[in-house]
Amino acid sequence: MEKLQALLLERFQIVFSDSSLLDTAFTHTSYANEHRLLKISHNERLEFLGDAVLQLVISEYLYKEHPNRPEGDLSKFRSMIVREESLAGFSRDCQFDRYIKLGKGEEKSGGRDRDTILGDLFEAFLGALLLDQGVEAVKRFIYQVMIPKVETGQFSQVIDYKTRLQELLQVHGDVEIQYQVVSESGPAHAKEFEVEVFVNGQTMGHGHGRSKKLAEQEAARNAVETRNDSPCI
Repeated sequence: MEKLQALLLERFQIVFSDSSLLDTAFTHTSYANEHRLLKISHNERLEFLGDAVLQLVISEYLYKEHPNRPEGDLSKFRSMIVREESLAGFSRDCQFDRYIKLGKGEEKSGGRDRDTILGDLFEAFLGALLLDQGVEAVKRFIYQVMIPKVETGQFSQVIDYKTRLQELLQVHGDVEIQYQVVSESGPAHAKEFEVEVFVNGQTMGHGHGRSKKLAEQEAARNAVETRNDSPCI
């Protein structure tokens, strides 16, 4: 943790008062599970907290920066910024991937470069920073790390297929869109999800992914690309 603390100080001028929060943020469940006797805390609860404060800060930024854009556009833009792949990229930019503590199995299977793990890590760090130093510290970090890339338009071309599918379907009036996990496979540290998307009860697409979110995006993409073959769309 000393090297991580030095990195945070040098690059972001961040010094944690409670270093145990930082340690927990960088502890994956696989590591905690392999050291059960030590009763080590992992980062899932901090991830939950970090997700909430991230949504708040990005929402406030978009609301102020785009006063004439409707709610739907703002929601779509936000989803592009905070999606799993984007957050994983920020983790790599911050070199967080070097310091996460993984179980041996997760390490061997390439977990250190897995978007799901790195995206969760970024949110867990935000949660730890929130508890240690408050909302303003989180906001400063986000504005230092994330907002410059937002302002250069790096997320304007990211396709949110779930939103695109919804927009296509709304042309014909209200419809019911549901995403359902139909199968899970693989070990706990490397699960593969299969998801189907239903439109008014009819299957319109299916997808696979390392997380439910990615599988849902793949299912929506499949539905969008085959929409001309479906009478519902």
